[in-house]
Amino acid sequence: MRAPALTFAASLVLAALALPALVLPATAQAPANPAPAKPAPEKPAPAKPAAQKPAAQSAPAKPAAPVPDDAYAAYQLGKYKTALDLAVARANKEGDPVSMVLAGELLSLGYGVRQDAGAAQKWYEAAAAKGNADALFVLGSVLMASPHVANKDNAVDFFRKAAENGSSRAAYNLGLTYLQGQVAPKEPAIAAEWFQKAADRDQPDALYALATLYRDGNGVPRDPIEAARLLQRASELGNPVATTEFGIAVFNGIGVPKDEERAAGLFKEAALAGNAIAQNRYARILSAGRGVPKDVVAAAAWHLAAKAQGLDDPLLDKLVEGLTPEQRTQAQGKLKIWQPDKMLPSGTEASK
Repeated sequence: MRAPALTFAASLVLAALALPALVLPATAQAPANPAPAKPAPEKPAPAKPAAQKPAAQSAPAKPAAPVPDDAYAAYQLGKYKTALDLAVARANKEGDPVSMVLAGELLSLGYGVRQDAGAAQKWYEAAAAKGNADALFVLGSVLMASPHVANKDNAVDFFRKAAENGSSRAAYNLGLTYLQGQVAPKEPAIAAEWFQKAADRDQPDALYALATLYRDGNGVPRDPIEAARLLQRASELGNPVATTEFGIAVFNGIGVPKDEERAAGLFKEAALAGNAIAQNRYARILSAGRGVPKDVVAAAAWHLAAKAQGLDDPLLDKLVEGLTPEQRTQAQGKLKIWQPDKMLPSGTEASK
């Protein structure tokens, strides 16, 4: 039985690389080692067809042989109450840990039934007792979010067991704990080992985190070529922060051939994904005409998009202040809210 992609995750945001002539002020950068984000469950999306390779960080182990899966079929159709009833029945009859995880997920999120965190935890614990990596990861995430130190220590144990059972997300979280030194001892070399295990499974956040270690020579030998390779892979897997960092590396020729036009495309890609730093980077090269034709109106629009997310840039603020009233109106006209927290230039101008 296939389980839904669990929605608990942690994230790592490290400071962007310096970009000569396009450097953001230090206050605009993210902190180097923030704490992992608190797990925040949200409605899981239906899984991709089995013929497609699922994301490594959420792919449960496949059964040895195809098994009819009425519970998961009901889940994909949004029939959550039916999915829960079928999952519970199968878990009780066959002791199937994946059915237990599905029951825990539905109960924890309150889909089709009243939300019941206590009952959800019992199902996760039952699945974890059978070595299910997804359940171990969830229990570790819940404990890590606890304010009690003892619970956080136990979370590390759950993450380790989950990682040993194939969870790339758990391996990534272990890397975070050793990198930050808030729960486990601060050991960048051990953090790199866990990030590597997750990166080997194409976990995007781990690829990005490992790249920053190679970039800085933190826990591993400094290697800008390997850092760029890892950033590129994380970018290909849809990590907009990695795309921004890779764009910086390409713009400066750090670990890869210098190519301002290619860097512009990477900044644009991350900017369209809503990354505020990328929006300002793209604005700067548009204002300078490096890698793309110079366009101060489009540059102002992208900066306004970043500013709407709370990211300032004094140099770009001066650019906006220097616009004529007509240009300012044009820049404002390029903006359109596509989704919460993401201000993106609209129309054909977004391709600039």
